[in-house]
Amino acid sequence: MAKVSFIGLGVMGYPMAGHLKTKGGHEVTVYNRTTAKAEAWAKEFGGSYATTPAEAAKGADFVFCCVGNDDDLRSVTTGETGAFQSMQADSVFIDNTTASADVARELYAAAQAGGFHFLDAPVSGGQAGAENGILTVMVGGDETAYTRAEELIMCYAKASRLMGGSGAGQLTKMVNQICIAGLVQGLAEGVHFAKKAGLDPDVVFDVIDKGAAGSWQMINRNKTMSRGEFDFGFAVDWMRKDLSICLDMANQVDASLPVTALVDQFYHSVQKMGGGRWDTSSLLALLERDE
Repeated sequence: MAKVSFIGLGVMGYPMAGHLKTKGGHEVTVYNRTTAKAEAWAKEFGGSYATTPAEAAKGADFVFCCVGNDDDLRSVTTGETGAFQSMQADSVFIDNTTASADVARELYAAAQAGGFHFLDAPVSGGQAGAENGILTVMVGGDETAYTRAEELIMCYAKASRLMGGSGAGQLTKMVNQICIAGLVQGLAEGVHFAKKAGLDPDVVFDVIDKGAAGSWQMINRNKTMSRGEFDFGFAVDWMRKDLSICLDMANQVDASLPVTALVDQFYHSVQKMGGGRWDTSSLLALLERDE
């Protein structure tokens, strides 16, 4: 049993921290910006909560984090009451936030200077994956730190892999989001076309999801898309944040992402329709907005 802290109890972090307590059997202290949620977590899972990230991290062997963006991450790590102020020597900070590779490398350097370790470890699998403990985790950082943290990461994951040095986890998550953007747009157009052509989308996708066109998005989203239901996971606002990270990095490495840039603008249009909190499959709503 390790002494563990978890910072950030959103729709992902709340169940992830719970798995570390219930499945891993670890001693877990949580921190959340809204204290009421931290209190609720402690009551539900039997752990404890702290009022600052620094307090949560004090004396911990492993500190996990899952917050919103680069600025949030800096605030809870190197901020005035951030976790980095109290990390003990040789402890490991595992960041599950989807953030930029630049901030991952910045915090890796800060951790090295402080005598502890930092892993960028963004996740894929959405809210359902977090709740069921079946996330996929892509990690950047040092192998020695990853080897120590892997068993704990697997408390909330079905797969985890060290992708390379600092920032490699975030870069891999960018590839993940780039691929999803194109897939969801293709699926939205497929559903739209099937309806316009007079086909039953449920029957169509029950056939083609077993062939070369099949994907997780198709299997899990085609029926809800056909019914115009867009409340099943990763929100458009979050996806646009992620795609902006991808597009910024593409400029840095001179990569061409024309489809990603186009789909990002489609999501911008969905936001203007009032769909910022709809899930990413709501690209279909944009195709059908004038019907």
